[in-house]
Amino acid sequence: MMSRRSVLRLAGMAAAAPALAACDRVSVPLLPEETVERMGLETWSRIRQEMRPTGDAAARARVQGVSRKLLAAADQDPGAWEVQVFANPGVNAFVLPGRKIGVLEGMVRTAREDGELAAVIGHEIGHLQAEHSRERLTAEFARGWVQQVVGFVLNLGDVPFGAEIAALLGVGVEFGVMRPYSRNQELEADRLGLATMARAGYDPADAVSLWRRMESMGGGGPAILSTHPAPAARIKAIEAAIPEIARTGGRI
Repeated sequence: MMSRRSVLRLAGMAAAAPALAACDRVSVPLLPEETVERMGLETWSRIRQEMRPTGDAAARARVQGVSRKLLAAADQDPGAWEVQVFANPGVNAFVLPGRKIGVLEGMVRTAREDGELAAVIGHEIGHLQAEHSRERLTAEFARGWVQQVVGFVLNLGDVPFGAEIAALLGVGVEFGVMRPYSRNQELEADRLGLATMARAGYDPADAVSLWRRMESMGGGGPAILSTHPAPAARIKAIEAAIPEIARTGGRI
């Protein structure tokens, strides 16, 4: 019988294997659009219950004004969207299926220029344009299913240390496929956001100044353990995309 150490070593090798085979898209049918939208609306409802809207009228007007321009440039009806600034010091923003945009007060303060704020919101709109929400939710469902099947097969075969192997395979799925995939999503959303910025009349170079400021704020761990690209890599990719965005006026 194999030793515990040998089994775990083989499991570790298996866990690393998906990283070599990670691809840009999850090749399974996407969840229905109406399902994803319903989940987005449910999430928005919970957020509204947990965070109060800002009392800063200037911040609210600024975010709504930038959002309207970007949505129009993305061929969306701004009147069909709900835009909210939340009284939270976090430096973050999000767009949910169901036409919801949320920006935290900390993000409004960090994005000093409207163009920098447009870079953030345009990036989030880019996630929806590329159907990243559907892809991520589909991948999460697939991941849970794969781990359940692996655990079932190992237990069925009475494999020694089966639970530990299944756990390590779960780590392989998480860090080998899911996280690199989401980093690719982030870069794609950056590019789409730059194009939307340009069509809305903002300077895509403002995205560079924003991310340089974000980088100077520090935080975060190694890029391989993050769902977002390292700031330096992100800035490099944005700078490489700007000339084409400027040449085409954001028509990519």
